[in-house]
Amino acid sequence: MSDVEFAVVGRSESAARTVVTARQFRLVVDEPADLGGSDAGANPVEHVLAGLAGCLNVVAHVVAREMGFAIRSLEMALSGVLDPARFRGEPTSARAGFREIRAVLRVVADADPATLSRWLETVRGRCPVSDNLANPTPVRIELEERNPGESARSWG
Repeated sequence: MSDVEFAVVGRSESAARTVVTARQFRLVVDEPADLGGSDAGANPVEHVLAGLAGCLNVVAHVVAREMGFAIRSLEMALSGVLDPARFRGEPTSARAGFREIRAVLRVVADADPATLSRWLETVRGRCPVSDNLANPTPVRIELEERNPGESARSWG
């Protein structure tokens, strides 16, 4: 199978709120009121955790099917701790992102513990989102300037 490209377009609605379009879906990214937002949606780092949860869910079910067992119930609790000092522009040696992300999967399945252990190891290795979080992925952030009178170009 050849490469697949995924893309989203974001538009700022305020200093804290962004509306992101992913295919035909609209996602609101916002901060809680105590961080300057209007709490209209999950914040950016919560979206990262949500993306990881969604990816783990898909991969977990695919791998279970490949291994020949059914998942009857799957719950995931994800958390991460970060130091907001760098985000705030304060002097710090801490990185801006999560120091660690922890994902706990609670599964009820028609499989023995040894099979579930192999299943989890396979899920760990095949989740694209966890791979992007665990390994350096080049990220290019570029500027495209417009003249003040020019209308915004529509991407989506």
